[in-house]
Amino acid sequence: MKKITSNVKKFGKLIALMVCFTQLQFCHTDKIIPAAQQLSINNIIPKPVEVNSTGDMFQITNATKVYVPPGFKDVLTIGTYLSEKLQVATGFDLPVTELNSVLPRGNICLLLINNDPQLDNEGYRLTVTDGFVLLEGTTAVGLFRGVQTIRQLLPPSIESSTVQNTNWSIPTGSITDYANYPWRGVMLDVARHFFPPENVKRLIDQMAYYKMNILHLHLSDDQGWRLEIKSWPNLTSIGGSTKVGGGPGGFYTQAEYTDIVNYASSRYITVVPEFDMPGHTNAALASYASLNCNNTATDLYTGTTVGFSALCVNKSLTYQFIEDVIGEVAALTPSPYIHIGGDEASALQRADYIQFINQVQDIVSSKGKQMIGWEDIALASVKKTTLAQHWHDGNKAKTATLSGAKIIMSPAQKAYLDMKYNSSTNIGASWAGYISVQSAYNWQIGNFISGIGKENIMGIEAPLWTETIVDASDIDYMIFPGLLGYSEIGWSPETSHDWNEYRTRLGTHGPRLTAMAINFFPSDEVDWSK
Repeated sequence: MKKITSNVKKFGKLIALMVCFTQLQFCHTDKIIPAAQQLSINNIIPKPVEVNSTGDMFQITNATKVYVPPGFKDVLTIGTYLSEKLQVATGFDLPVTELNSVLPRGNICLLLINNDPQLDNEGYRLTVTDGFVLLEGTTAVGLFRGVQTIRQLLPPSIESSTVQNTNWSIPTGSITDYANYPWRGVMLDVARHFFPPENVKRLIDQMAYYKMNILHLHLSDDQGWRLEIKSWPNLTSIGGSTKVGGGPGGFYTQAEYTDIVNYASSRYITVVPEFDMPGHTNAALASYASLNCNNTATDLYTGTTVGFSALCVNKSLTYQFIEDVIGEVAALTPSPYIHIGGDEASALQRADYIQFINQVQDIVSSKGKQMIGWEDIALASVKKTTLAQHWHDGNKAKTATLSGAKIIMSPAQKAYLDMKYNSSTNIGASWAGYISVQSAYNWQIGNFISGIGKENIMGIEAPLWTETIVDASDIDYMIFPGLLGYSEIGWSPETSHDWNEYRTRLGTHGPRLTAMAINFFPSDEVDWSK
């Protein structure tokens, strides 16, 4: 992410002129605009930090261009992304053009600016007049987050896959916005059921639209191993061959995984790979007899019971296996994190478990990565650089913070996307209870566990376990509309969260989700716009 430095003087006068023009536009308007057309938070999720309306409209036409400063490849790429997202439904060309003078009327401009103490790494400032749209950020990622807001300010049909005959107008005013927490994630379990790269990329695009920034891929479990490891090829040829309920499984080649990682990066989303250990390892144990204490390969497993499998933690070969796996994955993954699972290892003695986690933590560190584990790892000597993911035991999460570790909040009873909405939901689980749309939104991660405050928390992550999830339509149904609420919990200030206000905004996104062909759950707790 490239900050504007040497070019700041070149564009200083330009920015000053644009600001002056902005002020003139804001101060000299006698138009009366209907309330429905006022710039407000009504259509925006997650809720911005600050919104001011000036009661006018900017019109996108066939003459509109997207301007970017010369010499900034990342901004050019984002400008092209915005143009492509708007071209389909508008039918307009919206060419991306370098800005070398004052911005002409009727156009959109993306600019990097120098240090702004109000904006964090993901922050942006959006100014809309009847003459132009100006999006500013101190980094490319901030501009990308702001582009999603521009999309949401347009009519829902902007997300249609065919040309729409619509008035493409944006209400005028200003928005200042930035993230409350740096970690806003979704976990997709591809081990229980495998999902091809196109399904994962589709989820990445959906996450980007709502300013999510972490995709946690659960790549191994008892039922399947889903990433090619060249030094241990049986992991995929045998361990990746099936799934829950039986039938063919699947896996990502290293080239496919790299493509997913790069695609996510182009949407400013970080991929965090997880290989669950020392439990949840039957796929690996079935692939290599030598990973078992009795040197006998287990049978492939297609059920859903947990807690029965474990690597042979007293064998030196086990740690060579882990070093090989983490080494290959670390080389493929720009993310600073490797997730090692660590949950539900009830087949091991406590002392063996602790020794294993400590040793694996050192292996992860030796590969230049920070370890993440489910909160169960708090039994070991976790480092300050390690992250613990809370899912069911607040005391273990609190123990992890005593060592200086940060917490990712994923409480099962609030954030598990595979929990049924109610008793009539025909897919999903209910062991942590039903999670209605209101329940998913109506909590605060900063005070959910006594003794764990904002200073201890990285952010929120919503996991989708896939024992009952078999295709992209199922993924949609269980993730949406919950993802929108989780995005707001992680992005917007806690003081701004209000269910009654949020449910109205959520209702306006029904047509957007429909336009994006998302098979969302139409909760009767929400008044969905038609």
